[in-house]
Amino acid sequence: MNKSDLIAAAAQQSGIAKKDAERCINAAIDTITAALVRGEKVQLSGFGSFEVKDREARVGRNPHTKESIEIPATKVPVFKASKALRDTVAK
Repeated sequence: MNKSDLIAAAAQQSGIAKKDAERCINAAIDTITAALVRGEKVQLSGFGSFEVKDREARVGRNPHTKESIEIPATKVPVFKASKALRDTVAK
């Protein structure tokens, strides 16, 4: 399922126009993104949580040349599914 499929499914399930569903989904994504940029954790009960984690610098290896390279520290967004979502998917 891609974003347009999600918009169509949300519009059908809620009985609203696709344009309205698209605006709602885009607003939700933008709001989650803005919260993560501010360093906040976003928790959606029954679904999961989004947060930003720090990934430390490390030494990697180029698989073609076997040369060691320094991989810099970075921040990455992570998603952790809730127990309810994990149980539902596992059925």
